[in-house]
Amino acid sequence: MKELHSLFYFLELAGTFAFAISGATAARKRNLDLFGICAIAFVVACGGGIIRDLCIGAIPPAGLTNWQYLVVAVTATGLTVGLFSVVERLNRPVLFFDAVGLSFFAVTGAQKALHYGYNGEVAMLLGITTAVGGGVIRDVMLNRVPLILEKEIYASAALIGALIVVSGDQLQWASEDWVSIIALSVCFTIRILALSFHWNLPTPGGNKTDADK
Repeated sequence: MKELHSLFYFLELAGTFAFAISGATAARKRNLDLFGICAIAFVVACGGGIIRDLCIGAIPPAGLTNWQYLVVAVTATGLTVGLFSVVERLNRPVLFFDAVGLSFFAVTGAQKALHYGYNGEVAMLLGITTAVGGGVIRDVMLNRVPLILEKEIYASAALIGALIVVSGDQLQWASEDWVSIIALSVCFTIRILALSFHWNLPTPGGNKTDADK
């Protein structure tokens, strides 16, 4: 499929921008140099999508061939570095922009898998992969415990967003545009509420030992 729906493409770029800010902010807080900040931002912004594209056979991945993804990621990085004092004043900016990117990519990851003819199960799994892949790479590169390995509601929020996309596709209860908007809104709301009210998934025992976000 050579051309995707216009809303899908917008959501991809919006997710790329949000995740790039998340990655650049986290890298800047670790005092990396400019190249390191750009590298982290790009990997976070495009890493999950690249993994998804490799899985569904969309080769070469859009994140590597479409210059607009790179421009969006670099622009977000430049804004983050140039206005870092402003970004720092935001309430937990890394987690906020990470939630935005999580929501966008959970939706677009599931959508693209469906567009390429894969079933609902594959679409949900790749929706989650697209949403959390970049964040996992970011945390590993910055020597942090990946968020999805902790008890916070993160990947489960992406799962719900992807599930809404799949159910909308199979049951046709609304147009694709409305399903996308509902899915990303629900995913984002769940993630933000979980952060605000400290909702966590149950754990067998013990407390979180790494609070560095």
